[in-house]
Amino acid sequence: AVNKALDKKRNILMAAGFVKAGETVSGERIEELYKNIEPRVVNLATGDYEENIDAVGYDQRRAAKDLARSMAIPAGEDFGGIKRRANLASAYLVSDRGKVRKVILPMHGKGLWSTLYGFIALDAKDINTIRGLVYYEHAETPGLGGEVDNPNWKAKWVGRKAFDERGRVKITVRKGPAGPPDQDPYQVDGLSGATITSRGVTNMLHFWL
Repeated sequence: AVNKALDKKRNILMAAGFVKAGETVSGERIEELYKNIEPRVVNLATGDYEENIDAVGYDQRRAAKDLARSMAIPAGEDFGGIKRRANLASAYLVSDRGKVRKVILPMHGKGLWSTLYGFIALDAKDINTIRGLVYYEHAETPGLGGEVDNPNWKAKWVGRKAFDERGRVKITVRKGPAGPPDQDPYQVDGLSGATITSRGVTNMLHFWL
């Protein structure tokens, strides 16, 4: 249980940019860096924080399986193919020198062979500019859909935009290469040979964002 909690914190820190992919970090260092992270719980119906919920101990995945704490997603809105979602969602505020710099949101959805679980970090200034993306659990094909773990691919997300000027979710994993963020802000390189996984990444982002 301790190792599972540390691994979750490590992945949140990776999305926040405090830990690099592949970097070996001790448990003590993870706990030290995690002091910059403030977990919160959000009511998805109202957009308000739930102040009476233990944000540290809240398990969004478990809540999604509880009929009393979740809702069925209408078929036409279930872009991520997950069928149910929790009524309350976790969010993580990333501070640096006393100021919130990023917001990290959990996300999950269907790929080719599995449900992918990850985190996306948005710049707190505009809640639009992507600052990091991490997948921490999946069973996609190594070398194909499994390339969601590739540090080079994850680095291509930094600087892209999640929403267009009208507030519509626009970020997409395209088929083939995308330009740099300043020229092609709404698209990211597709995963070679992994069309369904690439589409799954787009779909889950469009659902959760």
